[in-house]
Amino acid sequence: MLKGIIDGCVLAIIKNKEVYGYELAEKLEAYGFESFSEGTIYPMLMRMQREELVSATFKKSTAGPRRKYYSLTQKGEKELQHFITRWEQLQQSVNQVLQNGVNSS
Repeated sequence: MLKGIIDGCVLAIIKNKEVYGYELAEKLEAYGFESFSEGTIYPMLMRMQREELVSATFKKSTAGPRRKYYSLTQKGEKELQHFITRWEQLQQSVNQVLQNGVNSS
């Protein structure tokens, strides 16, 4: 379940601004997803690139070698919208279960 959620969160982060892998890991950590390292992020980004959800371009870095920046494709934007719809439905269902479970005790 977390895999699909992380994918959606990654797409949402990339939609706001193109990012490189390490930056994405830092952003996820800032949002409270602490268990995601670069070793987890890069395979996910490569898969998303193969699935044509993101595109990548190399850009100069102010420190060190060029960086690979990822941005959302049109297909990625559609997938993000689909994720948001699914997430809202799931969130509503879980909230109903929790509210009814707590109130019936």
